[in-house]
Order: sequence, then C-alpha cells, then structure tokens
Amino acid sequence: MDKNLILNKIKNKIIVSSQAQKNEPLYNEIAMNALIETIVVLGKTDCLRLAGARDVKNTKEKFGDSVVVIGITKPDIIPVNYKELVYITPNIEDANSLIEAGADIIAFDATKRERKTSVLELINFIHSKNKMAMADIAEFSEAKEAYELGADIISTTLSGYTKNTENTPDAPDFNLLQKCVKELKCPIILEGKTKDYKDVKHAFELGAYAVVIGSMVTRPHKIIEEFKKGLLWKNQSLE
Repeated sequence: MDKNLILNKIKNKIIVSSQAQKNEPLYNEIAMNALIETIVVLGKTDCLRLAGARDVKNTKEKFGDSVVVIGITKPDIIPVNYKELVYITPNIEDANSLIEAGADIIAFDATKRERKTSVLELINFIHSKNKMAMADIAEFSEAKEAYELGADIISTTLSGYTKNTENTPDAPDFNLLQKCVKELKCPIILEGKTKDYKDVKHAFELGAYAVVIGSMVTRPHKIIEEFKKGLLWKNQSLE
C-alpha cells in the first residue's frame, strides 16, 4: 500500500491494538481471528496493531488493503524485567517476519536501552523493503533521535514501561505527546494507558495524528480489573 494512502487512512483515527500473550485463552488462533473480525466489522475499525506474523498474515489475507496493519513482535510471555529490555520487534529477523506476513507499518522499540540491533539498522532495513517504520519511544530524546534517523511515525508506546520512566503517572503521557507534536515534523501517535473517550479527545486536541487503544478493548481481564476498582472503593467505605 502506498505510504500516503496509509498515512491518510490512519489520520485522526483510533487504532486498535489486538494482542494476547501465549498463556492467555485469546491467543488461540480461532479466538484471535474472531476478535479481530469483531473489531473490524462490528467496530468499524480499519487500523490495527497486531503482534506476530500469524495474526498479521491472517488479517491481511482476510481484509487486504481495507485494513492498515501495524505489525510488531513480542516475546510469548513478557519477562518480569521487561523495563530493562528491548522486546518489541528487537531485530531485523523479527521485522522481516512481519514484512513477509504483509504488515503495512513495522513498529519497533526505539528506546535507549541496551540493544543488539541499532535503531538506524532497523529503520534502514524496513525502508529497504518499502515499508513504513514506526518508532515506539518512552522519552522525547528517543523520539528526536528516531525522527532524525528517518522514522516515519513516532509513538509514545513505551512511556512508563522503561526504568527511566517508571515513575510517570498511570495515565497517557500527554506531556510527551505535546512535546513531540511541537518539535517533530512527522505523525505522532498516542499509545499507552488510554482508558476512555476523554483521553482520546484530549490527545487529538493536543495534535495527535492517531490514538492507539488496546487493553481496555481487547483484554477482558484488564477491563474487569478496572471495574473491580469500584469494589475496592466500596470495601474501603465500609471500614
């Protein structure tokens, strides 16, 4: 799909991140296919962020260019020390698996954590395959570096998920979004900890190109956890 067509298709849109870890029931191929079809057909969503070549390939085969797919790879189980690791599409082999599966955009970890494959190497490889490179960052310095190295899109995905940013509030990083929008001349996507329509609305008010939502839509156990906070409040009020 043409780069400009992809960018026009995701502009001012909600991108749904539909993912499950291997130890979760929804990881089952039939279950994940059903979830993705529900999001696309009933949710009228034409932009997805998917983990793994399997789901990318299945989605592109079913929906073709009617759906833009941002592809990533992740470990089967996220390790306990994930804040110290580069684990989202960490190398060229992983990026290539997504490209061969048909992903339109390849997203990858562009943080400054220790890594074997450099950000520049990943961007250059993705571009050599005529695909768009999306840098997942946690801090503005990482966003700036990725932009200067040629990343097509910047996303705030990893704010709060690295050692340097672990003390940020449990909310979307609107400050990071705003600075990136102001300083960088490329599409900036808000991703991470988006919980309701107010977050989405505020992101677009600040100039977000698109907004990714995920756990609050596609991970039932996380949605249940949010509602159970009401039980915690009730219990405390009875003490």
